[in-house]
Amino acid sequence: MSEEMVIFTRTYDFITWLIPVAEGFPRSQRFVVTQRLHNAALNFQELLIEANACRNTRRAELLRAADTELRKVRLYLRLCEKWGWLTSAQYRHVSKMVAEIGRLLGGWQKTVTAAP
Repeated sequence: MSEEMVIFTRTYDFITWLIPVAEGFPRSQRFVVTQRLHNAALNFQELLIEANACRNTRRAELLRAADTELRKVRLYLRLCEKWGWLTSAQYRHVSKMVAEIGRLLGGWQKTVTAAP
């Protein structure tokens, strides 16, 4: 359970970092890439909350869906860095955050699939 709590904290920290930074992205992209990035990040957190409230097979399904949303987040962040919307330092920082969240998610998934 403590690992689950860490993932919630790290995800919250990630989102509170991301939203203000993304507000600096080009206005022309606010309803395209920026919105998709926000949605993927928020969907990820919502799926974690739902998974925490469920058990067994349903929890595993929600965690897989969360993993998909995290993959989308990674894609959008890479695009933002490629287009120069994130500095190299910002991208390194957020990449470390997302990598840690990914490790925590993977650990949670392993405990769920290993459960009887």
